[in-house]
Amino acid sequence: MMDNGVKHVLGISGGKDSAALAIYLNNNYPSMDIEYYSCDTGKELQETYDLIDNLENYLGKKVKVLTGNNEMSDKAPFDYFLQSYGGYLPSNIARWCTKQLKLMPFEKYIAGDDPVISYVGIRGDEDREGYISKKTNVQSIFPFRQNIWSEDIINKVLKNENIPFIEKLYQESCFHDNKDRILQLANTDISPSFDKKTKLGFLLDASTSDFNKVVFQFLKTTTYPMSHLESYPLIDNEDILVRDDIFTILRESGVGVPAYYEKREYQVEIDGELKTGYYSRSRSGCFFCFFQQKIEWVWLYENHPNLYQEAMEYEKEGYTWQQGETLQELCSDERRASIKKEHYTRIKRQKNNFKSPNLVDILTDTSSDEWEIDWEEEEGKGCAACFI
Repeated sequence: MMDNGVKHVLGISGGKDSAALAIYLNNNYPSMDIEYYSCDTGKELQETYDLIDNLENYLGKKVKVLTGNNEMSDKAPFDYFLQSYGGYLPSNIARWCTKQLKLMPFEKYIAGDDPVISYVGIRGDEDREGYISKKTNVQSIFPFRQNIWSEDIINKVLKNENIPFIEKLYQESCFHDNKDRILQLANTDISPSFDKKTKLGFLLDASTSDFNKVVFQFLKTTTYPMSHLESYPLIDNEDILVRDDIFTILRESGVGVPAYYEKREYQVEIDGELKTGYYSRSRSGCFFCFFQQKIEWVWLYENHPNLYQEAMEYEKEGYTWQQGETLQELCSDERRASIKKEHYTRIKRQKNNFKSPNLVDILTDTSSDEWEIDWEEEEGKGCAACFI
């Protein structure tokens, strides 16, 4: 459905953040008619498909499945393109899987000139943009962040040459007690001593809703999709959602957290003493994703041995998922024990270096689960398209 000719879309990656975003927008902005889509590689974990099924039941809407392969082919999308690339496995320097299985299906889905607003589940505790379409009729919004706008829009709004116009918009829309302070900030040039990030932070902290109103009015003078809208409910949204909020949304809705996020114990011997560590998947995506840590490959071997075997069968001479090591080598008892030992030791070191600003954390020594420290470090890495 269109909103003044504007299509609202939200990509479901099969991970926690995009699923929570769909629930959040459905609960808080039920009048928004959002289309949901998912780019299916045919090689996701079953838990991913289970999450999408649960989400469809909760939303009362189908998630449109996008695939990049020839519709006449009976092969899974990944296998179809693997064949077309001569059996050459994707890697971080040859990411044909990203292009063919994620980006191109999305671009095809939004083909044409109709304005599109795409909602992205990047959280308030993350510092990244994810994939942003280069199409001029597509605009990304980040509802979980204090700054819901994409970087290209912020660059335009905060250009020094636009200061007089931005001041005028603030004069018309700002009725805050600290209006004079906000106007002073808006009138300050960006410079080496007062950079764009600093200015943006000050304006948002002074009044997020007023800043959003100014940006919305600014966009009315552009060709961005937002210019077609008479009003926009997220302008008044001042929520900032972080990882714990995501889990709360998923659990309280009944949709649930994908099982691969739940930590599982492993045992490892260190200096003659048996230690208990924890591992899990750090992200959604293909079960053989080459961005996985080695400990995640161990997790796959020990929790989904059939899928590990399938991933191993893709490897051949000169084509491996991990540079310098085959999955056959990685799954030996000795090698898995070595990986667990390295992982356990690294997490312990990270915890010892972790400094929480919260007094309760310092007193109780529960500032962050050891496993969560590692997870936070890894989950923002990898294929940006998996987060669209």
